[in-house]
Order: sequence, then structure tokens, then C-alpha cells
Amino acid sequence: MKIEFAVNGTQYHLDVEARRTLADSLREDLGLTGTHVGCEHGVCGACTVLVDGQPVRACLMLAVQADGSSVTTVEGMAADDGTLHPLQEEFCAHHGLQCGFCTPGMLMSALDLLHREPHSDRERIREELSGNICRCTGYMGIVDAVAAAAAIMSGEDT
Repeated sequence: MKIEFAVNGTQYHLDVEARRTLADSLREDLGLTGTHVGCEHGVCGACTVLVDGQPVRACLMLAVQADGSSVTTVEGMAADDGTLHPLQEEFCAHHGLQCGFCTPGMLMSALDLLHREPHSDRERIREELSGNICRCTGYMGIVDAVAAAAAIMSGEDT
């Protein structure tokens, strides 16, 4: 099936099998390997991307369902000049990653949260990220990173 969609601001035209997942299309057809595939059941959150601004599990969504949509992956977070997004910077600064497998999904979920609720407190951050599994960090660094990025993005960190 022929589909057309924007990924990180670039328009793509693909011919995909009807059963191909969005995650596979992003990784294999477009070479955007930042979207990780973990459980393939939508449980772990590693494959989270934003489709038309909404978080989705790319392992559960078919590529044909993204036809006409705008998709944002972790590769689309940094500025065009390579400057990292505040969330990415704070994940590094607060040791919010170890093996890094869950990180793209965590970043995308956190980005969605901070767009919707820029003044989220730690409890809200924990609640929102509870749908993403990390087996390495214990989550404290992740919550610290998102809270710090929230302060920066809302202008509270001066």
C-alpha cells in the first residue's frame, strides 16, 4: 500500500505491506532506529512516538494508519543544528539513562506530558511515565530529569 506521511518534518512516500508496523517502517524503511522495539505488545513503551502530537505505541500501530499523519520520533527532538532538547540534556545531567533501551520511549512520553502539562510535579511525572518500563535506573534519575526539564521549559529555572 502506498502511504505518505511526515516524520520529524520530512515528507516520505512509502510502499508498505498492509501488516507492517509503524515501528518497523520507521526503523527499517527510514533508518530511524531510535524507536526501539521491546515487547511488541505495547506494554513496555520503548516504541513510543508522537503521531499528530499524540503518544502511540509504534509496535501496535500499522504504518498504513499513519498515512497523512505527522510523526515525531526521538531523532526529531534535537534542533536542526544538533542542539539537544532540554529533556535530552537533563536525562544526561541527571543520569536518567543507563542501557538506553527505554530512553527514546521515555523521552517521547515526557515530551508529550510537558507539552500538555508544562508545570507537572514529580507525582504527575511518575504517573505519566508509569506506562514505560525501565529495568536499569530505578526511575529516580528519569523523574529528576523530567522535573528539571519542566522547570527549564517553563522558564522557572533561571
